[in-house]
Amino acid sequence: MDSAGPRSFDEIKTVNNVKYSTYKDACFALGLMDDDREFVHAIKEASCWGTGSFLRRLFVALLLSDQLHRPSFVWNNTWEHLSDDIQYKQRRLLQLPDLVLTSDQLKCYTLAEIEILLQSNGKSFNDFPDMPRPDADLVPDRGNRLIYDELNYDTKLLAEEHCKLMSTMTAEQQKIYDRIISRVHENKPGFFFLNGYGGTGKTYIWRALSAALRSKGEIVLTVASSGIAALLNVNEYSTCQIGPKDHLAELIQRAKLIIWDEAPMMHRHCFEVVDRTFKDIMKEKRFPFEGKVVVLGGDFRQILPVIPKGTRHDIIQSAINSSPLWSFCEVLTLTTNMRLLAGCAESKIERRKHFSEWILGIGDGSIGDADDECITVQIPRALLVDGSDDSLANIVHSTYPNLLENMNNPSYFRDRAILAPKNSVVDSVNEYILNIIPGEEKIYLSYDSPCNDNSRVDTPDDVHTPEFLNTIVSSGIPNHRLRLKVGVPVMLMRNMDQSSGMCNGTRLSLIPSDKRLPFRFQRRQFPLSVSYAMTINKSQ
Repeated sequence: MDSAGPRSFDEIKTVNNVKYSTYKDACFALGLMDDDREFVHAIKEASCWGTGSFLRRLFVALLLSDQLHRPSFVWNNTWEHLSDDIQYKQRRLLQLPDLVLTSDQLKCYTLAEIEILLQSNGKSFNDFPDMPRPDADLVPDRGNRLIYDELNYDTKLLAEEHCKLMSTMTAEQQKIYDRIISRVHENKPGFFFLNGYGGTGKTYIWRALSAALRSKGEIVLTVASSGIAALLNVNEYSTCQIGPKDHLAELIQRAKLIIWDEAPMMHRHCFEVVDRTFKDIMKEKRFPFEGKVVVLGGDFRQILPVIPKGTRHDIIQSAINSSPLWSFCEVLTLTTNMRLLAGCAESKIERRKHFSEWILGIGDGSIGDADDECITVQIPRALLVDGSDDSLANIVHSTYPNLLENMNNPSYFRDRAILAPKNSVVDSVNEYILNIIPGEEKIYLSYDSPCNDNSRVDTPDDVHTPEFLNTIVSSGIPNHRLRLKVGVPVMLMRNMDQSSGMCNGTRLSLIPSDKRLPFRFQRRQFPLSVSYAMTINKSQ
């Protein structure tokens, strides 16, 4: 910061005759840094209709977003709204209807509630030095919160679910289930890949395995690769920053089974990084993944790792079956499509079987004319949408018949989506549908700004103007212009509150190694996208 003719360091920190305690606060007063007032306004606006509990979750979501420059500033200006229901809760808890809490007590109880929410998302106030701390006696000591969450299941309900799943399991599924569960019960290492195309019952086996172990108080870790496969910046030298005494390390040590679904979407380096990390934690070098029972799942006919500008050879080399770990892996295979035949009339079974075989033939490469670049497949006319007039309109009306009559029916959208390989096509479809839907629309524009890169002193901060940054469209980042209407389905693009199930997204910041954008910038936007159409990767 610059100050005209300062005679002391204190004068540098003085703005409009007000002396600030830090240079950072003085910069905020001068308007030289992003202001957190918009977050204060957001909480105050939400207080007109939201409960205190909701507002605290909103505050935690803002903390976790890494967008607050001064969390304490937002806290000091909103704590009265965040504590709106605290006195009522304490009156009921203590059965003292006339209880009146002081301001300090309200703050302390509110901070304790926020700390519990942070812990449920793997954070605490220790990660936000700027924030005040609650009284330690008000925050229940649950030890390792990660282990607490993984053991916080209704074991009786899970035991009943396990019995129900086992009673309807096919012989093929039973054989695979027995093979995996026996390794767990015998405390022997096991590395499996459950190979099966969509509908063969992989998720069914995941549920049975999880219910069997969790009903007995054991820990099962489940991982899904979809939605993040292209966003991880890993290579053969990457490591996970997990210390042997960290809570996460303790959780890994306690885990009896690890299930990793949609594994073919992940670069093999991800599995190798996890393998190295597990070996460092357990000091076990003889077996993959420190001797844990690890089950990968997926279908190599579907989406493989995303390699920007990569050749076919590059993509194949990035897959898990090109990793040295694969030689230790036992492949288990499911072959019966349970989903396709479920609830199907006998007259349609043959036609569905034929369709299933045709899809598998494309995946196996036995259908279509192949050359070095692509495969040409003749699609049966029965599967084509008439494109004689307006192909986009025909696709939309075929997928969403009677759309306007079902705008307020959430179940209508549950099993419907238009899939496309590229975001540009997805955006075109969503724009078309938004245009035909009546009603008032709201348009939200993002706030984009370049990130200072101290490692490149030769690059001026303002070389990329906000107007230019607004034009950037990239996967994993919401568009600059977000159109919304009441009833429109949207997709969350970032982890907002994992404890409430609001997951599956990405941070709104590009990594420096992205060769397509050789600079860093940040985008402040609602992490949503309209989801009448979505990319094939996202649908996985």
